[in-house]
Amino acid sequence: MKGKFLIITGILLLASGWILHSQTVVSVDPQTTIGPVKLMNAANNGPVDENMEAYKALRVPYARTHDTPGGGAYGVHLIDIDAVFPDFSANPCNPRSYDFTNSDVVLLDMQKAGTKPFYRLGQTIEHHKKKYGIYPPENYRKWAKICEHIIRHYNEGWADGYHMGIEYWEIWNEPDLDQPEDRWKTDPRTWAGTMEQFDKLYVITAKHLKKCFPDLKIGGPAMANPRKYGPDFLDYVKAEGAPLDFFSWHMYHRRPVRVSEDVRIIREMLDGKGFKHTESILNEWNYVRKWEETDFYSKRVRGSVKGAAFVSGVMIECQNAPVDMLMYYDLRPCTSYNGAFAPYVYELLPSYWALYYWAELVDYGTQTASGCDNENIYTCAAKSADGNAIRLLVTRYHEDDSITAPREISIDLPAGWQVTGIRITDSKGMDRTVAPCSSLTMESNAIALLEISRTL
Repeated sequence: MKGKFLIITGILLLASGWILHSQTVVSVDPQTTIGPVKLMNAANNGPVDENMEAYKALRVPYARTHDTPGGGAYGVHLIDIDAVFPDFSANPCNPRSYDFTNSDVVLLDMQKAGTKPFYRLGQTIEHHKKKYGIYPPENYRKWAKICEHIIRHYNEGWADGYHMGIEYWEIWNEPDLDQPEDRWKTDPRTWAGTMEQFDKLYVITAKHLKKCFPDLKIGGPAMANPRKYGPDFLDYVKAEGAPLDFFSWHMYHRRPVRVSEDVRIIREMLDGKGFKHTESILNEWNYVRKWEETDFYSKRVRGSVKGAAFVSGVMIECQNAPVDMLMYYDLRPCTSYNGAFAPYVYELLPSYWALYYWAELVDYGTQTASGCDNENIYTCAAKSADGNAIRLLVTRYHEDDSITAPREISIDLPAGWQVTGIRITDSKGMDRTVAPCSSLTMESNAIALLEISRTL
């Protein structure tokens, strides 16, 4: 009877996920160099005064200026074309036609934090009943001239401007979002027109800007559904001979591997359409279980350790996939999409450390081989310039909340190397230090950064 009880108890423990310390091996090969650690830690939006130092420490390489007027800290009269150039009947060559004041502050604060602006030319999403700036411009060529002078202000000093050297200029945001079921006709949010109208705007603007600024990267259009609407857009751009230095697109999901799968599909699409040298930039991404939720589950996850593990898992997956840059959405401290800073109070949240740990890899610069045969364990290692140190990022992520058992992670290193430091972010705390050893215990959603040093 006692034996049966123990067997049943064991089965129940196994079913509930409480068999402790199942062991997984993570291997590191310092001799195998893969390539540069990519900028997987870029983001949407920059710092505000209250989180400037923490943002600076995050070392965000690029910050995209989308939805910036919705942040509150700088007001609403900034970045968007209808805010910078409020009277469309005005002369686009006259500095007095422009209001750069608040936009200047935003971009200067980005630079103060050591972050390069990635400028979105277009409009913030409009969820409200009355729409204002998302309609097709009355005159596409004039709109292109306005964009030209915005660039001249920030890169050439025009209109008491600056010499910021902004490289990336993105034309619009999610023009395809409301194409399904013709929502653009009744309740548009990003583009109140057809895709054919947008394609024409893109071509006219991109050609004009490339003629004016041949060394800048001109691209877009930050597609919400690139697999469906990307092919026709690319065909039109190619047929018209317009530049597309980068193709930007968006994806929200709950599984890191699904993000990397789409990364490969988008790269194949670009190559197949003749855009082999066009950068692929996923410049909006985050955790979303489903869009319509009554329990706010996704919002809760994004600010949690599970959200941080998802963020870290996506960055690791995409480091090994054909995408040039990721831009996390969003670092405005006023939205549930920000898993790094608590809304309005600026306290650090777990995803801050996911992004921070990636910056630590970028600082070392060169990816070296690492791996694990467990599909829920993600790894990425970077080697220092002198070759004597390695940083290893290990992430354990489970979408299934019923999986709760800790797992023992054994670090397999060649002779002459040893673990000298471990930092973990999990339910026990953020960025906590544990004693260095050749193994560590990780919860079902956790991220760890290991310092590994050469001893011989």
